[in-house]
Amino acid sequence: MTTRSLWRLSLKISAGAITTLRRTTTRVAPAHCAGGLHFPVLLAALCLSGCTSLAPFYTRPAAPVPDAWPAGPAYQQGTGQTGQITADIPWQEFFLDPQLQKVIALALENNRDLRVAALNIERSRAQYRISRAELLPKIDATAAGSGQRVPGDLSRTGKAETPEEYRVGLGVSSYELDLFGRVRSLKDQALEQFLATEQARRSVQISLVAEVAANYLTLTADRERLQLARETLAAQQATFQLIQRRFELGASSELDLRQAQTRVDAARVDIARYTTLVAQDENALQLVVGSLVPAELLPQALAETPAAVQDIAPGLPSAVLLARPDVLAAENQLKGFNANIGAARAAFFPRITLTGSLGTASAELDGLFGNNSLAWNFAPQISLPIFDAGSNRAKLQVAEVDRDIAVARYEKTIQTAFREVADALARRGTIDEQLAAQQSLTEATQASYRLSWARYEQGVDSYLTVLDSQRSLYGAQQELIATRLTRLLNLVTLYKVLGGGAEG
Repeated sequence: MTTRSLWRLSLKISAGAITTLRRTTTRVAPAHCAGGLHFPVLLAALCLSGCTSLAPFYTRPAAPVPDAWPAGPAYQQGTGQTGQITADIPWQEFFLDPQLQKVIALALENNRDLRVAALNIERSRAQYRISRAELLPKIDATAAGSGQRVPGDLSRTGKAETPEEYRVGLGVSSYELDLFGRVRSLKDQALEQFLATEQARRSVQISLVAEVAANYLTLTADRERLQLARETLAAQQATFQLIQRRFELGASSELDLRQAQTRVDAARVDIARYTTLVAQDENALQLVVGSLVPAELLPQALAETPAAVQDIAPGLPSAVLLARPDVLAAENQLKGFNANIGAARAAFFPRITLTGSLGTASAELDGLFGNNSLAWNFAPQISLPIFDAGSNRAKLQVAEVDRDIAVARYEKTIQTAFREVADALARRGTIDEQLAAQQSLTEATQASYRLSWARYEQGVDSYLTVLDSQRSLYGAQQELIATRLTRLLNLVTLYKVLGGGAEG
């Protein structure tokens, strides 16, 4: 069979296979390059190469969540910017504290998880370039020379010979004409994987910023608790000394003295406990930052830390979740598995590979570029699957099941995102009322403590009443710090679950 006949046969097989595929599946839309068989056969084959895709049409699955956020007593409308998507707010504008901004910037520069995510992007980008390069033939320049001695017993002339051969040329080795989109589908899969890793890096960065802020605020709260414990210890020691003098004068009982001592010891226990927590918080912050955090960047008091300038209250539908990096990454993965189906379908049809070279050849080195030294080689090959014991069909089934699994994972990612936002909104809807109530409770217990102490000094009440008031006041003050921390952490959580902020 001549080369031209082989080409014509390959084009007929390709056209017939595409027609058959059109009849057997409604989810595929092959696209052809312009032109007809009146072009040279080689040009037509190259035009068809890579212009057909057997991958199914991609349709984004419907989001399996309600369009609106939950409503009820726990979901009160906030006072923030209800029309702006959180992802459009740079984190530098969301987090106000200058020290916190510097700590976040330090983490973005040194955190190892973020560094690994960036390196994964580079790897995926290189893998995509490899897959894309398969669409084009690889041309190699070659130069070779050979020589051997043939003894007289083996030569045609009966005399010993030393034949030599020299070649220089350009060649194409095993280039596949992608008539059915197998290589293109693999390239599309690599592209979606690359895009998924980019979204994964964004997700890691959002989580990193939120984690740094959460650790920073937790450290701030524990430092304030430690300071409160120290102030309480100083006040309790002064009270103990006063009661001790009253006891020595016979104005107070030993029970009052021992009860005062219990408050001193309780404050000492809290100081030791919060000192440990502060040290552990600093270690956790340094780990997530990836380097030593300078002492001047460490926080002092929670009340002095304006963690956010904007109060987030989503006024947009739940469709904003589709812009979350983890949701986008899941969709990219889904598109990649969808492209794999195209590659699996293409395995049922012929594969045409080209091998050829063009150059010069001569028996003499100085004759390589003579008039009669032109040499070429062209060897197209068609491989048509006949019997594979169901292997290709099983591979196609695997690809389709992988796609269905990716659909389920994509939908689960959206459902998880919706639940995270709903939980954060439920906390957001009640935390302000809780904070106001806790503030009022603290002020009331402080007034109660002052009155009970005054009544004790006048001999109206026993020291037990003062002791109860002190415990209530200390507990209310600690709870007020915890509630403030909860409110700030809720804002950080909303920043994260609503898609983070733009890179500033």
